[in-house]
Amino acid sequence: MPALSDIALDQLFRGGRTHRWWEDRPIPEATLREIAELAKLGPTSANSSPGRFVFVVSREAKERLRPHLDEGNVRQTMSAPATVIVAYDTEFFEALPTLAPNSPDARSWFAGKPEAIERTGFQGSCLQGAYLIMAAWALGLDCGPMGGFSRQGIDAAFFPDGKFKSNFLINLGYGLPEKLHPRQPRLAFEEFCSIA
Repeated sequence: MPALSDIALDQLFRGGRTHRWWEDRPIPEATLREIAELAKLGPTSANSSPGRFVFVVSREAKERLRPHLDEGNVRQTMSAPATVIVAYDTEFFEALPTLAPNSPDARSWFAGKPEAIERTGFQGSCLQGAYLIMAAWALGLDCGPMGGFSRQGIDAAFFPDGKFKSNFLINLGYGLPEKLHPRQPRLAFEEFCSIA
């Protein structure tokens, strides 16, 4: 696989920032669909693909989000053209006969095993949410991932049957670069990495 150009690396990593202020410009549904199509291609454990995305775009759906947001996240979320609820399916293993045909016993690794379901569902949805951010950046959108909300409230409002569990939120749109703070520091390699 060839290395990406510096322009692509700038867009996907060096220029990727957490946005909180947005242009008043909707995101076409076709773009949301393309983001999901790209994000679903990233690897997950046993190709389990437990992540579930709800693209909250309508005013009515945004109002269902509002009471469950931490106060500091209300303005940025309500003004974003789209907010993605990144969740995971607690019954993701039911799709494994289709998703993991090379492992015919994969369903049995999870069925009736709540700890394995929780671990794989949470980890997989974290990965898939990160892939979604990368896909959005690749398509020219800006992102504002956040965790400041009531999961119990979001789950009751959007997943009342209890099958899905929310993990985190991502605001999507066209960010206002003039509202960004300077990039905050990052750890040096030796502070967060080692080579064994």
